[in-house]
Amino acid sequence: MARYTGPLCRLCRREGEKLFLKGIRCNTEKCGVERRKYAPGQHGQNRGKLSDYGIQLREKQKVRRIYGIMERQFRGYFEEAATTRGITGEVLLQLLERRLDNVVYRMGFAANRRQARQLVRHNHFLVNGRRVNIPSFLLRAGDVVEVVEASRENPIIADNLAVAEHRGAPGWIEFDAKGLKGKFVRIPTREEIQLPVQEQLIVELYSK
Repeated sequence: MARYTGPLCRLCRREGEKLFLKGIRCNTEKCGVERRKYAPGQHGQNRGKLSDYGIQLREKQKVRRIYGIMERQFRGYFEEAATTRGITGEVLLQLLERRLDNVVYRMGFAANRRQARQLVRHNHFLVNGRRVNIPSFLLRAGDVVEVVEASRENPIIADNLAVAEHRGAPGWIEFDAKGLKGKFVRIPTREEIQLPVQEQLIVELYSK
């Protein structure tokens, strides 16, 4: 499946805000948004006001880039959310939060979602005791994610856990740092998904 392999700071600059795609680097003076506070490209500093459609499009692109998924897959999530009981925009974000790569990132095993995707693809995790290497695998309430025995001394995972220790796991996850595992307790509410996005704009975009 196709995936974006270009510079991540370019994506943040295009959206005009930090999407924290590089983890702790985004909090330093090396952050691309801090160094160049304008959109990338030859005409990045001269772009005019966005139309209503442009605002909706940018919101959709922002969510796509935060979770690191392509357009076709994102559209699939939206269609599933639209047929599920509840508020479509909220259900969409909940589906994205249930992805295995996102939960691995939320638990602190990875510095960002891109690294979490790579760790999952390289067979470093078990879900309910079974090896799962599909980043888009959707977790259900009660599922347990843990590091496989052979990867418990992995320096990348250890370093990430040390950095993430101060931020802690979100309320819908029970995390056992000593056991290198966590439990997906429940689906998070919209208030618990602390992302700078207006999901209603995405619903309006796809409803045209």
